[in-house]
Amino acid sequence: MYVWSKRLVIGLLACFVTLLGLFLFQGPGGESSALNMHTTRWIMLNYLGLVIWVFVWMIDQARVRGRNVWVWLVPFLLAPLPTLMALILFLQRPMKS
Repeated sequence: MYVWSKRLVIGLLACFVTLLGLFLFQGPGGESSALNMHTTRWIMLNYLGLVIWVFVWMIDQARVRGRNVWVWLVPFLLAPLPTLMALILFLQRPMKS
């Protein structure tokens, strides 16, 4: 892939592990709430990061195959997983000569 390098991946993983450590040590001790605002924000942050990472991968794969990925942006924002599956099936079709 042209977008990711080893340095970038190692840096992002190190950042994630650091934030995870901070999250675990900063968590509440004995509250009765099962899902507080801090946890909800953490889940949303992880989901957003995953969505961005998957879309960058889609850009990379479409670029390698000479296709336009930007027409897939709106469906991807509305329903990421089905759009990703449709894009993969679309990209696997044989290219016309």
